[in-house]
Amino acid sequence: MLSVLHDRTYRHLFAAQVIALVGTGLATVALGLLAYDLAGARSGSVLGTALAIKMVAYVAIAPVVGAVAPRIPRRALLVGSDLVRAAVALALPLVGQVWQVYVLVFALQAASAVFTPTFQAVVPEVLPEEREYTRALSLSRLAYDLESLFSPALAAALLAFTSYDRLFLGTVGGFLASAALVVSAVLPRPAPAPAPAPVGEPAAAARPSRARGVYARATEGGRVLLRVPRLRALLLLNLAVAAAGALVTVNTVVYVRDHLGRSTGDVAFALGAYGAGSMLVALLLPRVLETVADRTVMLRGALSLTVVFAAAGAVTAASGGGWRWPALLVAWAAFGAGTSMVLTPTGRLVRRSVRPAELTPVFAAQFSLSHAAWLVTYPLAGWVGARAGLLAAVVALGLIGLAAAVAAVLLWPARDADRTTGLLPDPAATATRGIRHAPLTSGPARTR
Repeated sequence: MLSVLHDRTYRHLFAAQVIALVGTGLATVALGLLAYDLAGARSGSVLGTALAIKMVAYVAIAPVVGAVAPRIPRRALLVGSDLVRAAVALALPLVGQVWQVYVLVFALQAASAVFTPTFQAVVPEVLPEEREYTRALSLSRLAYDLESLFSPALAAALLAFTSYDRLFLGTVGGFLASAALVVSAVLPRPAPAPAPAPVGEPAAAARPSRARGVYARATEGGRVLLRVPRLRALLLLNLAVAAAGALVTVNTVVYVRDHLGRSTGDVAFALGAYGAGSMLVALLLPRVLETVADRTVMLRGALSLTVVFAAAGAVTAASGGGWRWPALLVAWAAFGAGTSMVLTPTGRLVRRSVRPAELTPVFAAQFSLSHAAWLVTYPLAGWVGARAGLLAAVVALGLIGLAAAVAAVLLWPARDADRTTGLLPDPAATATRGIRHAPLTSGPARTR
């Protein structure tokens, strides 16, 4: 898997992603302590509101990225978003009011909503060969999972020597280092925007025009997602993942502390089980995807989540027994595994379904709509769990996950499991090369 790091451009971009993730993780810990300083016992509501603001920023800003990205150099978008995030992190320790935290959190997450889809659209052009791109996707998944484990531990170690406001300086350093790495990378030239499709050409081949208004360009990626059956299925798979992830993220502390009566340290242990399951699958998938279709892996991952919901319901309904703690850890690890089965191949699926000029708007739309699912499931997990109990939350989220997974199976035709649209060379040429997935091009032009 690490062979993909031999590509200098990807190595710099991946390092930028990892360093920015660590910086974000430090900021998350520091933000929680800042909220406690400002709001005391109300800090939980402050963090909950900040989390909702984060999702709103993702949902609202990402489509705009798809509209403006063709007119702005991608290096400028990536570096500019890092610099904005560094400035916000530098300002956070200076705030004295809760509303100021909300404003800065929105700015921080809006910049992240610019960086992430732009980064996602650049990587498949840097690594046009599908095997290498699949390894990059697995590395990216591992980076997210490792960050969730490493950043809190790093923050705890730093807090032993310094105050929490100094953690924001670590965040600033991370974003500045990320910007420097992007500047040092040689990025591919963006694909030119094709002309509009001729009259009578299939809808899936219609392409955006530069003459369109901002609204049309901002919604183009979403229209592509809704136009292609497998991408419509992807939206439902995102909902299934969000249902499982919301149960774990929102209610783990309730399970561990209240339902099982265990220590605070076991909360991190349970979340670590979730991350371990995700990382294990991310390590295995590059080899699996060489012989198994994306459709098979992703749909089985979503359907497996419904089985895990049933297991979580059994743990929740049980009133006692020492078996519940190891059962919860297994269930959380299985949730992580199923989630990784869906999320890791997502970039491959998007790349196969659209043309190069559409990558940024479609990745932006995917980023926005996937977080819209989290915007629904996060509060649902919290509200239902608080008002009706954990079992009701498991049932509600499990039904959402089941309905989304079954609908995805019905929407994603089995016959197009491996068919590509527009990106790969002619199938006959692919066959003569004797490879299953040909590269997108012989090698993209690169520019500074």
